[in-house]
Amino acid sequence: MAITKAKKVTLLANITEALAKTVSGVFVSFSGITVAEVNQLRNALRAEGVKYTVVKKTLLKKALTEKGVSGDMPELPGEIAFVYLKEGEDITAPARGIHGFIKKLQGKIALVGGLLEGKYLSEGEAKGIATIPPIPVLRGMFANIINSPIQRLAIGLNEVAKVKN
Repeated sequence: MAITKAKKVTLLANITEALAKTVSGVFVSFSGITVAEVNQLRNALRAEGVKYTVVKKTLLKKALTEKGVSGDMPELPGEIAFVYLKEGEDITAPARGIHGFIKKLQGKIALVGGLLEGKYLSEGEAKGIATIPPIPVLRGMFANIINSPIQRLAIGLNEVAKVKN
């Protein structure tokens, strides 16, 4: 069914507005996914503050051109959804959220590229970002690295004290 010109203008305005506030996002190709699976995906992403929107490729390309994103736009095959983070500190959330569902839905969805801080990401770069742990986990890993030498020193001193007694 054809979309009227007025509807296209409205859709383009919505996409442009979303892109203006977007810190990071990924392009997802999908096919054969059920409504129940999409709803489950949207609910999981919404819990992390991430939006999932099915977009018309021509309108998305036009909005991205207007925004002035640098780099080479990835190939957008088939039906495309744009998964993006409107606000928040974890810029890896869109890619990571989709990455979890790629494993569950096996072959129904795929990362085809992304957008990060005004630059396009290739498929490989988007997949790389998807494997980065969430910020609280990274903070925990950092605290563990800082604590490790102190902990080892305490264990060593304790062993020395045991030997002297």
